[in-house]
Amino acid sequence: MIDNQPKKTKAYIAGVNLNDPNFDYYMTELANLTEADNMEVVGQSYQNAESIVAGTYFGVGKINEIRTMAQGLKAKVLVLNDELTPVQIRNLEKLTKMRVIDRTELILEIFASRARTKQAKLQVQLARLQYELPRLHPSENNLDQQRGGGFANRGAGESKLEMNRRTIGKQISAIKKELKAVASQEEIKSARRNQSRIPKVALVGYTNAGKSTTMNGLLREFSKEGADKQVFVKDMLFATLDTSVRRIDLKDNFSFILSDTVGFISKLPHNLVESFKATLQETKDADLLINVVDASDPNMVQMIRTTQSVLDEIGVKGIPMITAYNKADKTDRNYPQIEGNDILYSAIDPKSIKLLADLITKRVFSNYEKFELTLPLSAGKELATCMRMHKF
Repeated sequence: MIDNQPKKTKAYIAGVNLNDPNFDYYMTELANLTEADNMEVVGQSYQNAESIVAGTYFGVGKINEIRTMAQGLKAKVLVLNDELTPVQIRNLEKLTKMRVIDRTELILEIFASRARTKQAKLQVQLARLQYELPRLHPSENNLDQQRGGGFANRGAGESKLEMNRRTIGKQISAIKKELKAVASQEEIKSARRNQSRIPKVALVGYTNAGKSTTMNGLLREFSKEGADKQVFVKDMLFATLDTSVRRIDLKDNFSFILSDTVGFISKLPHNLVESFKATLQETKDADLLINVVDASDPNMVQMIRTTQSVLDEIGVKGIPMITAYNKADKTDRNYPQIEGNDILYSAIDPKSIKLLADLITKRVFSNYEKFELTLPLSAGKELATCMRMHKF
C-alpha cells in the first residue's frame, strides 16, 4: 500500500524564560500550537536569562546547542515562544540553518488555515500584512535603484524595499475598506436582532475549551432544527474563527440569542485582536457572557486570566458573566452542579446542558413577569410589534 498522507514537518521549539512563573505553561501551549499548524514537535530547549539578547534572542552558547540538537533530530523549523524582531529572526536563521517562526507568525499561520468566511479571511490577511510590513528587508541583490522616468510618485532613489512597503500599505488600506463594508452588513444583522429585544448570550473563553460543543448541546435540547443548526466542532485549537449566532427557545416561552465566538490564547497577537474586533462585536453587545473553561486542564486558572485579559483589550466591561467549567467528565468530580453563579458540567451530557439552561434563565430572565395582554382588533400595529419581538 502507498501512504499518500503528507509527512509532518519536524519542528524544534525553544524560548527564553525571564523568571516567568507561567513559562512552562507557555511552552506547553507553544507545543500545542505547533502541532495545530500540522508540524511534529521533536524536541525543545529553553534558556533562563535576565533579558533577551538584542540581536539573536538567545546567547551564542544556547544557539549552538539548539542547532546541534535540532540537526540530530532532523528538525527543519525552529519555533520560538515570543514575537521576535526581524533582525533576530534573520540572525537565527543564519546561525541555525533552519526556518525560524516566532509565536505570532505561528498563530497567524493557524488562523490562515482555519479561515472559512470572507470576513475571517480578510481579518487574517490584514493581521498578516500588518505583521509583515515592519519585517520587510532588502536582500543582498535587491538594492538597485529604480531607473526610468515618467512616474511622479517614484522618488529618484526609491528602492524595491520602499516599493514593497508602499504596495503592502495599499493592500492594507484596501482590505480595511472591504472589511468595513462586510462589517456594515453584519451590523445590519445585529441591529435586527437587537430590535427583537431578545436577550443576547455570548460564549467566550479559551480555544478548545468546548464553546461550540456547548452551543450544539443547547441546540440539541432546545431547538426543533438542532441537527441542521449545529456548528463545526473538532478537538483542535482554533477549530473555527467565525462567530455563529443561533436562537435558543427554552420552556415557558423564554428565548435568547446565543453567539459562539473565536477562542482566545495567551499572547494573542495585538494585530489579530484588532482585526477581529468586528467579529467580537457580539460579545460587546451581550447581556450575559458564558466563559467556558476546560475544568480538566491543570492550567485552568491561567486560561481564565487570559480570557479576561483579551476581553479587557477589546473593551468588554461590566457585562454579567457565568464561568462554565466544562469537561467535568474528564475529572473525578461529581457533575453537573451549580457552584454559586457558576456551573461544573459536561457539554456532551444532556443533564448538564439542561442545568446550564436553568442557570442562564435565572441570570437573564430573573426580572421577567408573565402577563396576559388583550388587544382590540384595531391594534394591528401593536400586535405586529409583539410578534416581531418573539421572532428571530
